[in-house]
Amino acid sequence: MIKNQDLIDRFFRYVKIDTQSAEDTGTQPSTARQHDLAKLLYRELNEMGVEAHYDRKNCYVYAKLPGEEPAIGFIAHMDTSPAASGANVHPRIEENYQGHSILLFKGHAGSESIVMRHEAFPELQNHIGEDLIVTDGKTLLGADDKAGVAEIMNLLAYYTSHPELPHRTICVAFTPDEEIGAGVDHFNTELFGAQEAYTVDGSKLGEIEYECFNAASARVEITGRSIHTGDAKNAMLSAVLVGMEFNAMLPASERPEHTEGYEGFYHLGSMEGRVDHAVLKYIIRDHDYDKFQARKEFMTDAAKFINAKYKSFVGRDILKITLRDQYYNMAIPLKDHMHLITRAEEAMRKLGIEPITRPIRGGTDGARLTYMGIPCPNLCNGGYNFHGRFEYASVQEMEKSAELLILIAAV
Repeated sequence: MIKNQDLIDRFFRYVKIDTQSAEDTGTQPSTARQHDLAKLLYRELNEMGVEAHYDRKNCYVYAKLPGEEPAIGFIAHMDTSPAASGANVHPRIEENYQGHSILLFKGHAGSESIVMRHEAFPELQNHIGEDLIVTDGKTLLGADDKAGVAEIMNLLAYYTSHPELPHRTICVAFTPDEEIGAGVDHFNTELFGAQEAYTVDGSKLGEIEYECFNAASARVEITGRSIHTGDAKNAMLSAVLVGMEFNAMLPASERPEHTEGYEGFYHLGSMEGRVDHAVLKYIIRDHDYDKFQARKEFMTDAAKFINAKYKSFVGRDILKITLRDQYYNMAIPLKDHMHLITRAEEAMRKLGIEPITRPIRGGTDGARLTYMGIPCPNLCNGGYNFHGRFEYASVQEMEKSAELLILIAAV
C-alpha cells in the first residue's frame, strides 16, 4: 500500500517529461527539453514557498530552505540516459508483486508482447510483496534520476509543511546532462551554498557509495576508401571493418558484461559507419587510477598499430582517437569526510535499513563535485535496471529513501 501518495504522484509527473540528454550536440544543456522539467520544478518550489533560482541559460535549478548550520546539500539530475527512449513514458504500478514475470505490453496483430522475465532479472525476487513501478516496455522509466528528484522535492515539502521541526539548512540542486558526464560543467557552487552534500542517484535501498570509477570517453574516427565493388581488389579499405578490427584488439573479457566489483572495462557504446567513414564511441572505466591510465594508453597503442598497418596502403593515418577524462574516483578526497558516511549509516539503521557500502560501477555528479571541494557521496533512490526498457522502481524503497533524506537533514 502506498504511504506517500504525494511522492509517487510527483515521480509519475516527472517521468512523463522527456528529458533525455544527447551526446555531441555541443550545447548546454545538450537538449532543450530538459528545460521542461527545470521549469516545472522551479514553479513547484515557488508554490512551496522555497527560495529558488532557475539558471535559464545552463538549465540548473537551485533551492535553499533555511535552518540550522552547517548546511547540508542534496543533488539529483534531471536528464535521462541516451541509451533508451525517454519519450512518451507510461508508468504504472504492479501491485503486491509475487515473484512472477511482469507483462509490460500485451502484443496484438503485428506486435509482440513485452515481458520482464523474472529469470532474466533475479533481483525481482527481493521485492515480493512490494508495489513496483514499471513502464510499457517501450521506454526507460526515468527513475535514474527522477526518483532522486522526487525524493528531494518530498524532503522540502515535508519541512515546509512542518515548520516546527528543526532541520539543517537544506541546499538543493537539480542538474542537467549528468548522463553524458557534463552535469556540473556550469555548476554554481556559491549559489548552491552547501559545503557538503549527497547525490541521491543510487539504486538498491541501503546503498551508500563513496568509491566510483575513474572515467573517460573515447571517440574513434576512421577514414576508409570506397571503391566500386567490381574494382575493389587492392583498392578498397572499409572503415567499418577496420573499426571491427580495432575493437577486436581490446580484451573481450574486459567488457561490462564480464566484470564486477572493482574490475574495470572498455565499453563500445555505439558504432556508425559505411565503407568510407566510421565512428566508434567508447567509455573506459577503472577504480584504480594507474589501471585507468593504462587502459587509455592501450587504446592509444591500438590506434597507432592500426595506422602503422595501413599507412603504406593509403599513404596516411586512417584512424584518429580522441580521449576525454570525465571524472575520477571520489574515494581519495572523501577519506577526510567519512562523517558523511557515518551519518547516513546511522540514519538508515534508525529506519531499519541495513547499510550497504560498495563501489559504484558508474559515476555521479558527486564524483566531480567532490573534486571541486564539495564532498558528495551517493545515496539510494529505490530504482533498478537503469538505462533500459526494463527499468523499474519499488514504491516502498522510494518511500524509505525519502524518509532517509528527512532524517539526514534533521537536527
